[in-house]
Amino acid sequence: MKKRISAFCFVLLLSACQQPLRSAQAETFTDRSGNVVGSSRVDSNGVTTFHDRSGFVTGRGRTDSKGTTTFYDGAGRVTGKAWR
Repeated sequence: MKKRISAFCFVLLLSACQQPLRSAQAETFTDRSGNVVGSSRVDSNGVTTFHDRSGFVTGRGRTDSKGTTTFYDGAGRVTGKAWR
């Protein structure tokens, strides 16, 4: 189970790094077969929340004014950062 969640988080991280988090309000992620594997939603404060296919929160991301995005796991711990 941990490997599946880690791979899912990695895919979300790559997707988020390719474009600013604030550019999309909601997005659905699918695998190559078209099966939904997760989603993301941006709130009014610009915080992106990532969900697995069951709707459980797997993490969050927030971009600061300098363009640095900080990623948090479901428990709120920092898991990584990305710079533009």
